[in-house]
Amino acid sequence: MMLKVILYAYTNKIYSSRQIAKQLSENIIFMWLSGEQQPDFRTINRFRSERMKDVIYETFFSIIDLLKEEGYIKLEDYFLDGTKIEANANKYTFVWRKSTERYDQKLNEKFHQIVLDIERVSREDESAELELDLHEKLEDAPISSEKISETIQQLEEKLVQDPKNKPLKKAKRQLEKELLPRKIKYEEQKKLLGQRNSYAKTDPDATFMRMKDDHMMNGQLKPGYNVQIGTENQFIIGFSLHQRAGDPGCFISHLEVLKKYNRPTPKTLIADSGYGSEENYDYCEKNQIEPLIKYSTIDKESTKAWKQQVGRIENMDYDEELDEWICANEKKLTFQFEKKMKTENGYESLKRTYRCVECKGCPFQTTCAKGNEVKTIQVSIENQKQRKRVREKLASEDGQQTYRKRKIEVEPVFGQIKYNREFSRLTHRGLSKNITNWGLICVAHNLLKWETTKQKQQERIR
Repeated sequence: MMLKVILYAYTNKIYSSRQIAKQLSENIIFMWLSGEQQPDFRTINRFRSERMKDVIYETFFSIIDLLKEEGYIKLEDYFLDGTKIEANANKYTFVWRKSTERYDQKLNEKFHQIVLDIERVSREDESAELELDLHEKLEDAPISSEKISETIQQLEEKLVQDPKNKPLKKAKRQLEKELLPRKIKYEEQKKLLGQRNSYAKTDPDATFMRMKDDHMMNGQLKPGYNVQIGTENQFIIGFSLHQRAGDPGCFISHLEVLKKYNRPTPKTLIADSGYGSEENYDYCEKNQIEPLIKYSTIDKESTKAWKQQVGRIENMDYDEELDEWICANEKKLTFQFEKKMKTENGYESLKRTYRCVECKGCPFQTTCAKGNEVKTIQVSIENQKQRKRVREKLASEDGQQTYRKRKIEVEPVFGQIKYNREFSRLTHRGLSKNITNWGLICVAHNLLKWETTKQKQQERIR
């Protein structure tokens, strides 16, 4: 009963639990759905926030299965895109990683200085045993709240022997009243940050991101979440919420949600150039997904200006047998060394460095080597092979026809939800609650789309 009431409310652009509770006593349709029961707004909110968070994906995917049975979707083509939605958080209260690390470093330096002062005073008293031990521990281990607590405890033991020692009393007071609370605060902030660069104090799960709806046009950052959805025939067939702003890093974790709930793997995945990374291409290959995903420079490569840039790797020829690159002046760039580079997700990319030593006197030295004595390039051979396969697929007639559908798939869905359905800002705080909230929005969207599509089919029959 509660699920029916909430879903019907969402289809009517009613997202507040208080407004839903009000409709249950005024609107006859809501009364019929609830069997004339009138749960309090706290009950509605508790059901939505706590009870639904464990079953929201099962509820969502059960609707997807019904849509497939009715023939509205086939679960073959998967059109993926993302958007950033502002969180229900104060945009003026925030924590930045760089600031926290800078303040923490200054605190460590101050702690170091206090320990050295203790050592100096104790040497004057010919009792340096305690302070030398502190200094040795300071050099061996990183400074933490436990370390400062141990130092305070040792000072307390020293003050029992010498209760009138004013420098030790002052050092203990500084450590206890100032340094220790700040150290605990910085450790908590670093724990909440994780791999992020920032978070909002009123919603620690929200990350500050650059939003498109920047009315001041000054690049203002706002707390928000990165919402990823997959669609087919404008039905949402997959969704996820992320705390990172960049779309490439959300690609794998989004698809892992489908795996977690035993959903069928898409045969073809269509996305824009924001997702075109070596890591994502490799994931598609391992999971037998055909990626129709542009990479960042694919559109520029066909332009005349790009082809005139002789220093670009794409304008050079590669000899696979000799492992050499041939430049526009028929000079060879030979292999020098290779190194592994890790992404934030832990993916290792093998970068190979090539160098040409015959650049002196070359007519292209100014444009190709940019005035340097030698031309050096760093390239991932595997990524070049991936890009070649993508270019060939997108150049085919089927690939072009499928990729063109992307413009009428995901973007209209975001427009429908954010503007027509008036859901441009999340109403809950915390990642789990917002996942549930967005999941209900997706279910409501699919129900409305289902009804609209069904009506159009009936009109055609008539």
